[in-house]
Amino acid sequence: MLSLTKTSSRQREILEVVFRNGWDYMRGLLTGGKASKPQLPSPEVLRNILIELGPVYVKLGQLLSTRPDLLPGRYIDALSTLQAQVPAVAWPEIEVLIRQQLNGPLEEIFAELNPQPVAAGSIAQTHKATLTDGRKVAIKVQRPGIDLVIAQDIALIKGLAELVSISDFGSDFDLVALADEFSKALLAELDFTQEASFADQLRRNLSTSRWFDPKQVVVPQIYWNLTNKKLLVMEWLDGVPILSSSLSASQYLAGSRTNGTADAAVVAEQRRAVTTLLFRAFFQQIYIDGFFHADPHPGNLFYLDDGRVALLDCGMIGRLDPRTQQILTEMLLAIVDIDSQRCAQLTLQLAESSPRVNLARLESDYDRMLRKYYNLSLSEIKFSEVIYEVLDVSRNNKVILPGSMGLYAKALANLEGVARTFDPEINLLDQIKPLITDLFRRQLLGDDPLQTLLRTALDVKSLSLQSPRQLELLLDRMTSETMHWNLTLRDLDPLRRSLDDSANRLSFSIVVGSLIMGAAIISAKAQTAQLLVPSNALFAAASFLGLWLIVSILRSGRLRS
Repeated sequence: MLSLTKTSSRQREILEVVFRNGWDYMRGLLTGGKASKPQLPSPEVLRNILIELGPVYVKLGQLLSTRPDLLPGRYIDALSTLQAQVPAVAWPEIEVLIRQQLNGPLEEIFAELNPQPVAAGSIAQTHKATLTDGRKVAIKVQRPGIDLVIAQDIALIKGLAELVSISDFGSDFDLVALADEFSKALLAELDFTQEASFADQLRRNLSTSRWFDPKQVVVPQIYWNLTNKKLLVMEWLDGVPILSSSLSASQYLAGSRTNGTADAAVVAEQRRAVTTLLFRAFFQQIYIDGFFHADPHPGNLFYLDDGRVALLDCGMIGRLDPRTQQILTEMLLAIVDIDSQRCAQLTLQLAESSPRVNLARLESDYDRMLRKYYNLSLSEIKFSEVIYEVLDVSRNNKVILPGSMGLYAKALANLEGVARTFDPEINLLDQIKPLITDLFRRQLLGDDPLQTLLRTALDVKSLSLQSPRQLELLLDRMTSETMHWNLTLRDLDPLRRSLDDSANRLSFSIVVGSLIMGAAIISAKAQTAQLLVPSNALFAAASFLGLWLIVSILRSGRLRS
């Protein structure tokens, strides 16, 4: 918060943008108002603020859009459409930077280099070139000075995180740690060698598959001899974005300029084949490899001239460990079965920690969420929306899920959106059913059934050898009375104290009653003054103790104790 209030031109610009966009809470806070009712800006206001603040904050918004585990769906929708409206850097500046990053003269490496960029983003822009051996390449070059801008804005982002950490959102999440996470992600995007290594890994993973033809999926080849932190040189692929103006609709896909019925049938068949290919390629990445392209929006999926599909821009990658993959597979089945109890159990298994969660409430929320799908056919269910709702239920119940869940949900949402737009008649159940069956088979038997059988046999042998000894130890402890049972029952101590209080009062009442009866008997049979004295003393003592008991019960407010 202190760093945000220091005077500087950039900080003043941020304050002006905040005021201009009418974030009432921040406006009141910065002018010394009360922070008794903290709140985040509306999705539209937040989006406008990030756009006005410039490319770095747009990139921050894009990163936030990958975290539906942290933000409600309306924020994710608003931030998902963020695109940096930045002009391309002039060619003379780009040329200087390229020459600085190359190991030799530019003219000896490139036969041709187009000064007009084919794409310009907040961190880099891309140019088409031809190597001296005739191979076409794409050159992704970092914007000059962007590293200094990001370093400056990261400090301001952390200051903003400290300020927003007192909001209702900040009360549930460590926003300072979250700002550190996003800062590291921003800095990582400045190192193009990381994106290059991701692309190589993805290409290796997709080079073999039992679900699809690996030759139909392409990841651009990296030219490592020309690639470094600020320069990425990769294979040029001729094609168009998969949803680009309907690819000139059927003509492009069918490879024909006629509009006959046969062409329409061919196009429909090709669209179905492409959609199936995409689903299977991404299901393998997510559920088999645990290493997946986390940003499959339409601009990163290309339909190539030769009919193959290309995955571009591997800067954002998600990772899932085998345990998480298995839980997510079971979650899909629980959703299909409308099993709220199982969904709740799997959510707690996914949690990063073991928070004290009201399981009954969690199950109730899942039941209410899944109930609206009772009368829908599975082909009508949008699985990405269901996953978003799963994250909403978790967030509302204070269950903190790993960050990879956000990338998982965002990847599914983008993939499903592209698939339904590209082929509106697609039935997702038909695509998922054979894959789920194979997934469970692989989880049960592994890739090598014989190896899995041998490993299981060794485990059974080990268990059979250890069991008699463990049973002997158990019986020995039981017979020697050295076994201790540690039982913890919630809310038992208050019940025990309440029973103790009730028993004590009952015993006390019996004693008081006995004293009164004793005093009365002595008084009735007293023949001398000597007996009247102890009788009156007992009666007085009993009366005092009885009165004290009545007063204590009245003061406790529990007349029924």
